Amino acid sequence: MSLRPDPLPVVLCDDEPLAREALRDLIAADDRLLLVGEAADGAQALKLLRALKPRLVFMDIQMPELTGLEVVRQLAGLQPWPAIVFTTAYDQHAVTAFELHAVDYLLKPFSRERFGAAVERVLAPHADPSATAAEQALASRADAPLERVLVRDRGQIFPIAVAEIEYLKSDSKYTAIAARGSQFYVRVPLAELEPRLPKARFLRVHRNAIVNLDFVVSMKPDEQSQLELLMKDGSTLLANRDASKALRDAAI
Repeated sequence: MSLRPDPLPVVLCDDEPLAREALRDLIAADDRLLLVGEAADGAQALKLLRALKPRLVFMDIQMPELTGLEVVRQLAGLQPWPAIVFTTAYDQHAVTAFELHAVDYLLKPFSRERFGAAVERVLAPHADPSATAAEQALASRADAPLERVLVRDRGQIFPIAVAEIEYLKSDSKYTAIAARGSQFYVRVPLAELEPRLPKARFLRVHRNAIVNLDFVVSMKPDEQSQLELLMKDGSTLLANRDASKALRDAAI
């Protein structure tokens, strides 16, 4: 006879009393979840999450003191890392939410069915069949290999598979992802993306650029013997000396 796993400890963070009440009822109706704390502003949420270390958090984005996004950023390094489900009335933060490794993003008002789908996503089985539900909820970790990136274009949010990314270029504020004949901008620095990209396919050719070698058409040296890379979209990227040497050494 199998034993039912312990319910997942949950904290909900929302400055609206009615929203907290609605979420409280939804959590209470699911015997796989156990509400262990509530916060009504960002500062309180940060303190509560550090103290309780729940395994699942329903996090409103627009809150006093600190936004939900700011709370999650300041939680960096928390162990164990909770599954985060953002809740908000506005969709403009969806890309940033997923960049912060949110498991899901609920647009208010959401239905009982949509809430249930988010919980199922948190508890869904992953590669390790022996993992507990609580451990499975931690699958979205900052150090996990990157499989896709969610980007925004003309009011829509859609995923781009890593294999579709041609190159990435950064400035002081954004990273431009070239894919599908367009460039998409995300607020994640190259330093965070680089270790999660497949090393056999992606190479950092400059401090501000990473290329997918599958999309390099040709390379030729410039006057300083640094390689100019012609990409399939017609753009050119200059590899620094170290990257140029690595590319030359890899040539057969």
